[in-house]
Amino acid sequence: MKFSLDIVDWRAVAPGVDSCEHWIQWARCSDINTFSGANPKSQQIPMMSARRMSIGSRFAVDSGLALLVNNNVDAAIFTSRHGELEKTGRILHSLAGGEALSPTEFSMSVHNTAAGWLTIISKNPLPVTSLTAGKDSFHQGMLEAQAMLATGASRVMLVDFDGEIPDIYNESVNSEFLPYAVAIILTAGHTLKCQRISLSGEDMNPELPQSLQFLRGYLSSSPLFHISVDNRHSWQWVRNL
Repeated sequence: MKFSLDIVDWRAVAPGVDSCEHWIQWARCSDINTFSGANPKSQQIPMMSARRMSIGSRFAVDSGLALLVNNNVDAAIFTSRHGELEKTGRILHSLAGGEALSPTEFSMSVHNTAAGWLTIISKNPLPVTSLTAGKDSFHQGMLEAQAMLATGASRVMLVDFDGEIPDIYNESVNSEFLPYAVAIILTAGHTLKCQRISLSGEDMNPELPQSLQFLRGYLSSSPLFHISVDNRHSWQWVRNL
């Protein structure tokens, strides 16, 4: 499986890392993965709307809105491994305790919550798709973007994100890299080429979410970088210099 593309613009948000300059510094320090610091305040989302969102959705919508300020896109794709697990966890906890459910929590617990908020706040009725495919969600979003670009779209925005997760999942999910959001605008081109390959001992950090692995590789000067899929495969990215 092979494809190529160009990146028009990007934004990312995580605790203590919100400006492009901060992300470039983060990308150069490959031994620093965990995020620390306060969650950045939203610059694009009205306060009352931001208060209703999970932190993951807020990061995703904020980064997407930041790109839409200076860019026109034909469609948007949101990818997330865990979606609104933060809100779903609270709903399940309430059910287990026999407590009344919050209508707001319930209405905001679906996987396409962030996608809906983006179109509402931007007042832009974009075609939007929400995907999840486990650890490979980001790259499945890339493949969805390729399909859109091949069928008439000139620019597609891909937003990958995850928020905080309930403590009960800490043993099975590494939450050191959460929450975060990475938003990029893709167009057809040949600057970056990608293919799925069998693993051959590359030095990768499979615990780092795919979009953060991608951002680190993209912002580096390396002509080639890999992003993990599982114990047998990876995505190989080559920069066409």
